[in-house]
Amino acid sequence: MARMLSADDLYRACDRKIFRFENTEELAPLDRIIGQERALDAIDFGLNLKSIGFNIYVLGDSGTGKTSAIRSFISKKAEGEPVPPDWCYVFNYKDAGEPIALSLAPGRGIAFQKDTAELISALKVEIPKIFESKEYEKQKSAIVEEFQRRQKELFDALQKEADAKGFNIGAKMGGFTLTPRSDAGEPLTEEEFNSFDEARKTRIRETGKQIQEKIDDAVRVMKGEDKAAKKRLGELERYAALSVLGHLIEEIQNKHGGNEKLVAWLDAVKEDILANIDDFKAAPEEAAAPPVPFLRVPKQEPDFTRYTVNVLVDNGEQKGSPCVFESNPTYYNLFGRVEHKFQFGMAMTDFSMIKAGSLHKANGGFLVLNALDLLRNLFSYDALKRAIRNGEVKIEDVWEQYRLLTTATMKPEAIPLDVKVILIGNPEIYYLLYNLDEEYRELFKVKADFDNRMQRTEENVLKYAAFIAAKARGERLLPFDPSGVGKVVEYGSRMAEHQEKLSSKFSEIANLIRESHYWARKDCAGVVSDVHVERALDEKVYRHSMIEDRLRELMAEGTLIVETSGEKAGQVNGLAVLELGDYSFGKPSRITTAVYAGKGGVVNIERETKLSGKIHEKAILILSNYLGRKYAERRPISLTASITFEQLYGMIEGDSATCAELYSLLSAISGIPIRQNIAVTGSMDQNGNVQPIGGVNEKIEGFFDLCRLRGFEGTPGVVIPLRNVRNLMLKKSVLDAVRDGKFRVYAIDHVEEGIEVLMGIPAGERGPDGAWPEGTLSRIVEDRLTALREAVKKEENEKNKGRKKENDV
Repeated sequence: MARMLSADDLYRACDRKIFRFENTEELAPLDRIIGQERALDAIDFGLNLKSIGFNIYVLGDSGTGKTSAIRSFISKKAEGEPVPPDWCYVFNYKDAGEPIALSLAPGRGIAFQKDTAELISALKVEIPKIFESKEYEKQKSAIVEEFQRRQKELFDALQKEADAKGFNIGAKMGGFTLTPRSDAGEPLTEEEFNSFDEARKTRIRETGKQIQEKIDDAVRVMKGEDKAAKKRLGELERYAALSVLGHLIEEIQNKHGGNEKLVAWLDAVKEDILANIDDFKAAPEEAAAPPVPFLRVPKQEPDFTRYTVNVLVDNGEQKGSPCVFESNPTYYNLFGRVEHKFQFGMAMTDFSMIKAGSLHKANGGFLVLNALDLLRNLFSYDALKRAIRNGEVKIEDVWEQYRLLTTATMKPEAIPLDVKVILIGNPEIYYLLYNLDEEYRELFKVKADFDNRMQRTEENVLKYAAFIAAKARGERLLPFDPSGVGKVVEYGSRMAEHQEKLSSKFSEIANLIRESHYWARKDCAGVVSDVHVERALDEKVYRHSMIEDRLRELMAEGTLIVETSGEKAGQVNGLAVLELGDYSFGKPSRITTAVYAGKGGVVNIERETKLSGKIHEKAILILSNYLGRKYAERRPISLTASITFEQLYGMIEGDSATCAELYSLLSAISGIPIRQNIAVTGSMDQNGNVQPIGGVNEKIEGFFDLCRLRGFEGTPGVVIPLRNVRNLMLKKSVLDAVRDGKFRVYAIDHVEEGIEVLMGIPAGERGPDGAWPEGTLSRIVEDRLTALREAVKKEENEKNKGRKKENDV
């Protein structure tokens, strides 16, 4: 027999006696996420396990506190972790296209950058001074004078020997000329030379050859002397520069001692400065006038950029390990970039334009990403997996492989990566990646699943109150009194669709707190009470329910036919839920059945018109099997029945109308009318057991609102599954109508229990002889099925007789 529910069955009120405060200002602030113990334990496990691959995927519905939990956990975890080192990029003197990465103690990167900048500034001042000093000029002059003296001695000796043998030695570009003299002491002309006999000519040639060889030897000696002088001048310059540079470099090396890579780079800096010492001692020159008056070309200055330090990551102010939340995980935001500047129409870059990405900033700590945002950005997901797998982060030009022409690009040295990556997303993305991406399973081994509801225990109710207190205090809202807190708790059960549960979608709860504060302020109240919470809920429904109101108006005026009075055979009111994204509501629908003699069975018109989903088609088959199991144990059923949702112009899916469709079918077969002021919802199995459905509150309220609009004719009501009673959290107007006897809610555990409510006669049970009692629906249905079977049999016999006569003829 159907159970008629009382108002207490339809709503579980919050006991205000458990609140021992006048308002929430008296409560201590909440310091932990509520109702997510499983997920929080998983996060704690993932953050503390240092092994490779134990990165975390945090999944759950929106508003369950995933991001807040991660922020809270990693902030506390990071406080006790060591601060990671600074990272810098410096010029590579062996290969300018591959900058060197240097690791320094936290905060030392900026100090190192400052030290190198001060070094170059000091050298720009001190090196010109040392080369302008009297001591340097004296030593330089001594070397030059020694070279010139030696050069003069060699030339004088050659000249003396040449004079003695009748030759003149002259200087020319790149060497010397040798010319024989006449007896008069003048250079010998060609005519005079040709006038000599062969013996004299031969003697002059031999003598000239000997002198030329000595000149060549002298030139070689002078070149050696010149090279030696230049070497001595270079050594002098090096010594002079080292007198300034040496101790400055040593000071920096001692300051950052223990870092062999840094010391080696400073040695390379020293050698490069010594090799390019002219850049430091060059005096400024006035720029030449431009060839075109309006085109001013900047003066070419020595470039000291290669001596600077590019501090990529500075952890000097960091307290504990870093926690980075990257809201836009593009490839370059994650992995960094090499920037360019345009000069004279050309894109220029160097190591100083290398910029850090989120992975660099989070190195040694935690990086939090939204999974959907990560997958939306081209290259980011694959590159992130590669970085985690290889344990290093590279700054690369990701578009290089797609260019038609290969261009010279910088390839900075990779930086070792030690980061815990936390992805936040919905369950669909988690299972998609887990099932389709083998690498994902190896790299994200920790699953933190946030539930969307929790048990409604006294402890959790008090935590709800603490959450309200924390939200009110944090956003400077009015405090809530016990009645207001209780109403919020009850709304939490309504959201969870369970009297023993509370919703853990705290973003929705927070919105209700803010809206309730608004209405309390408008009423000039000092605290928020249940009246203000109810007002906030009612106003929210009013803002979103325009479509629901329009549909109800169409039903009230008869455009959409839904009858709520009288009785009709083969027609019942079913209940469905319309989801609009931001709002859902119940919508009554007419279900009708037509029955006639035939062998077509139960026909689903929605299926024939391709408006039925797979679950609904399954429900029709279950209904047919139930009918056959109950009424075709001895003889087959011969009927054709068509079932449809009237005035339905879209897809129908789900099995929550199975009970209503069965009642409509039984009514059509038996001819017993169904009360039209009773709506039905519920699924069933092949044995007639009624199964729970979703959206029970919206369905009841949708039919209730229509009946209230029409004036509650004949005590209307709704039949629901008994197993859905625990899901009931109906609005106040429904509860008041039930208390006043204007509306009823019936709960059934077996489909036959609803027959008497809808048709006014019992379903009936088989007697010992297997027959149904007189006056029961089952007896009427069986008799009607027998009549249909006989009609079909008679029709078949007549057809057979007709065929026999045709054959005899």
